Amino acid sequence: MEPGELVTLAREALPRAYAPYSGYRVAAALLTEKGEVFTGVNVENSSLGLTVCAERAAVAAAVTAGHRQFSRLAVVAEGDAPPLPCGACRQVLSEFAPDLQIFVASRDEEMQKFTLQELLPHSFSFRKK
Repeated sequence: MEPGELVTLAREALPRAYAPYSGYRVAAALLTEKGEVFTGVNVENSSLGLTVCAERAAVAAAVTAGHRQFSRLAVVAEGDAPPLPCGACRQVLSEFAPDLQIFVASRDEEMQKFTLQELLPHSFSFRKK
């Protein structure tokens, strides 16, 4: 699947985000190694620490469906800046896909590409690397 198609799928999920506190809606589309796509949106909570990011919601949906290997992730938001995954999301993604390609797009639809390794060069792991 091309990156633009993955970004489009994330954009289609964006209206389902629940962001009554920040007003900053985020959606993600995660491509598995088998070619399936799982989407997630941010789900805020009045106890802000309990908020679930879109990226982790997509990972949870994919893992629940039995997937453990991912190749690409698209993250979109309504803001002006590209929505880079937070540190917690980067660490969760590294558990399953240390070579993940990440595509981010803001409201103006400018897409940027990163690798997870670029965003999280020294992830924590119990496994030997």
